[in-house]
Amino acid sequence: MEYLAPKDEQGPDLSVNIGSLELKNPVMTASGTFGYAREFADLMDLGRLGAVIVKGISLHPREGNPPPRIAETSCGMLNAIGLQNVGVDRFISEKMGYLAKLGVPVIVNILGDSLGEYEEICARLNGVPGVAGIEVNISCPNVKKGGVAFGTDPLMAASVTKAVKNRADVPVMVKLSPNVTDIVAIARAVEDGGADSVSLINTLIGMAIDLKTRKPALANIIGGLSGPAIKPVALRMCYQVARAVSVPVIGIGGIETATDALEFMLAGASAVQVGTANFVNPRASEDIIDGLIEYATTEKLVSIRSIIGGLITE
Repeated sequence: MEYLAPKDEQGPDLSVNIGSLELKNPVMTASGTFGYAREFADLMDLGRLGAVIVKGISLHPREGNPPPRIAETSCGMLNAIGLQNVGVDRFISEKMGYLAKLGVPVIVNILGDSLGEYEEICARLNGVPGVAGIEVNISCPNVKKGGVAFGTDPLMAASVTKAVKNRADVPVMVKLSPNVTDIVAIARAVEDGGADSVSLINTLIGMAIDLKTRKPALANIIGGLSGPAIKPVALRMCYQVARAVSVPVIGIGGIETATDALEFMLAGASAVQVGTANFVNPRASEDIIDGLIEYATTEKLVSIRSIIGGLITE
């Protein structure tokens, strides 16, 4: 299915291109923070979004980790949900029908423990009405390599990217992990593997302790840190990757306001994903879109695309 961004004759052009996919604005929802979109239907106008990225989907259903699975931290939160989801078959039969009617591109985040699982998920998603793209979570452990995450090794990252590209019939975005020595090396590897775009960053590994109980705040002990606390790290990595690859970059990490989104775009991001902010303000994505319109109008920008990569460093 082809999505073309409508041009608003009454205001600035917010449309952006992510490879062959054109979005009416650069604001997406981040996987794992927006459910399957229906959960937010009574809280915001889903049709205003640039794209919806759904909760990560595995080959088979997953129950996730035992509670407690979320802990609030200074300027953010830790989560150890454990990738709970309904599995690809139920996702197609129970969720995609609703998502396909939203009138916005739906990007399906996928995850697996082996190359075969990634390939099989893609095969089942091929031809499903409404699926506009795939985002590949490479922060998952490769069970055949001793549990090392795909996204921490350039060769493994490239391998999973190639596997998905060989089976997918829609554009492929690869979501990069920040828990590496050199994220640029990983970004270049997935670009060489055929990725149409990259999104970054996924959560940073962290933990919290409950002083009263002297136990970890999460049952899983460690979890993924997200929210405003990680924004400076995400912004730096986005800037570095955008300068090193030729495919579009999508910024993620602590984006709560239009100012945050614009900073990522100046650093080189063609679009952004809103994550943890959804838990604090369910209308965060709409507020950011409104803020982008206001900024573009004030700055007399014909198109929001004109600021992408416009950071002045001299």
